Amino acid sequence: MEKIPHKAGFVNIIGKPNAGKSTLMNALMGEKLAITTSKAQTTRHRIMGIWSGEDFQIVYSDTPGILENPSYELHRRMMEFVNVSLEDADIVLFVTDIFEKQDQADIIKRLKNLEVPIFLLLNKVDLAKPEQIAEKIEEWKKEVEFAEIVPVSALKNHNVSLLFDLVMKYLPEHEAYFPKDEMTDKSERFFAAEMLREKIFQYLKQEVPYSCEVQIESFKDEPNILRIGAVILVERDTQRAIVLGEKGSMIKKIGTEARLEMEKFFGKKVFLQQFVKVVPDWRNQKRRLEEWGYGGS
Repeated sequence: MEKIPHKAGFVNIIGKPNAGKSTLMNALMGEKLAITTSKAQTTRHRIMGIWSGEDFQIVYSDTPGILENPSYELHRRMMEFVNVSLEDADIVLFVTDIFEKQDQADIIKRLKNLEVPIFLLLNKVDLAKPEQIAEKIEEWKKEVEFAEIVPVSALKNHNVSLLFDLVMKYLPEHEAYFPKDEMTDKSERFFAAEMLREKIFQYLKQEVPYSCEVQIESFKDEPNILRIGAVILVERDTQRAIVLGEKGSMIKKIGTEARLEMEKFFGKKVFLQQFVKVVPDWRNQKRRLEEWGYGGS
């Protein structure tokens, strides 16, 4: 009997902050693996979502939004994740907001240097008129040669199944990279930290969420409950006061919302204990960033 060829490859998602990359990743996976907020630069790591079938495996990667002028060492480490994802990509999904201005010279240069199929995904088309979509497609056609151009709405799941079919069309023949029962390369600790960080982004304003990092110091999975100890790191005492809120009201609100999200994700009761610690200028401390997983690989 003739053996059925196995397809497998890395399908890496890139774009500017706020293009909707993480929402698209979650839509493609049918599972919330990447946190999403209305604020830009929410994603800080490269997160892989592994979708396996009988004769295929798609390894999606959500990456931080591309910053042309990184302000901190943290930003430079985030851009290393993007660079690595472009090096190992079999297919690149370039996501751009349908209303985004065409001033993406750095991204266009990156795309032109790639030797793999590139898909242009015009996101949020549910908010646009047909003529706006057609006009934007023509603008992009003048800049880069795309293998496929797909108008999508990640939030509304519009054309997500079509995108899957097109990815399968270009997926190379290869053995699976990961065991078929794996859904992601990240640990449970990582997702617990991300869920807490998502609530920080949702409830805190201006610079404060960008100055916060979350580290999980303890993660005890007991038969009937998951006990998690988390530390929220900030850069200044004033930020610590904002995270705590009056009489601890803000951290209680953040913790309650994060705990509910964790219980849904992990499928069991969660006891969450939080502390807030000041670490001045942590975004520029190379050793700390490496310890916290910002190694660029």
